[in-house]
Amino acid sequence: MTTSDPAPRSARTTETSTGLAIGDQRKPQQKIKSRRIRRSVSGTIFDSLNYLILIGLALITVLPFLYVIAGSFAGEAEITSRPFFIWPHKFVMSSYNYIFSTNAFLRSLIVTIGVTVVGTAVQVAMTFLMAYPLSRRELPGRNLILNLIIFTMVFGGGMIPTFLIVKALGLLDNYAALFLPAAINAFYLVIAKNFFQELPEELQEAARIDGCTELGVFTRIVLPLSKPILATFALFYAVGIWNDFMSPLLYISSPSKWTLQMFVRQVTVSADVANVTGQVDPDWVPPAQGIKFATVVIATVPILLFYPFLQKHFAKGVLIGSVKG
Repeated sequence: MTTSDPAPRSARTTETSTGLAIGDQRKPQQKIKSRRIRRSVSGTIFDSLNYLILIGLALITVLPFLYVIAGSFAGEAEITSRPFFIWPHKFVMSSYNYIFSTNAFLRSLIVTIGVTVVGTAVQVAMTFLMAYPLSRRELPGRNLILNLIIFTMVFGGGMIPTFLIVKALGLLDNYAALFLPAAINAFYLVIAKNFFQELPEELQEAARIDGCTELGVFTRIVLPLSKPILATFALFYAVGIWNDFMSPLLYISSPSKWTLQMFVRQVTVSADVANVTGQVDPDWVPPAQGIKFATVVIATVPILLFYPFLQKHFAKGVLIGSVKG
């Protein structure tokens, strides 16, 4: 009498379960392959048109700047003879050498850098110092203040009332007039306020229990958590101050206090470049068009180089705090 061996049964069971497992693993792969989306002809044409439109818009934006860069390295004869080019026949540095040898340009560049650094720090500090108290729901009169801020986003005083206020405050021909009248942007303030409201309240309460004041909570807890939005607002404020032309035109009257944008304006509209830049060598006539192009390039490149240092925070900061949670 032979006894049945349980091993074959377990082997068959294992084989069956393995077969089912393998079969179950193969089926999803087959389904994925069978569910591949086949693009229709109309969809391909639509995507191709989108790519062409985007490439066209990119060329419209980039080509003028490439022409300015190429013109800054070209001679005066080539600039006047060729209506458009993005690569000069011969590279010359006479325009840049002349610009960097003039005191007016160097002075305006230093003024612009100083005003941008100081103005950005002041604007970011004032925006955050106002946004944090408004994020506290227990602040008395909070809703009234927020409504007044939102009102300024729709209605503004205008150029003449603002000029009269700046004049009454004694800020004419003063560097502070370039950033104090727009020290707090209402839109940035609302975004910062919403961002502060989304921060964990438990961290702030723990800091208060440990003995931190409200200023300590703000500097030790809130600011370290606000690096993305801090970097984003710093970039926006810096670009705004650097590219600002109307404020120096309205409030700065002394040529020695001109910013770089005022210098660019004077160079581009003036027929005699030497009178604006202060020609070093009276026997040498600089290329007027080349100097205009080189001035525009120098005024644009520094703010472009500033962006990569904040790029890692920029993508997150432009959206964070914009949706109320």
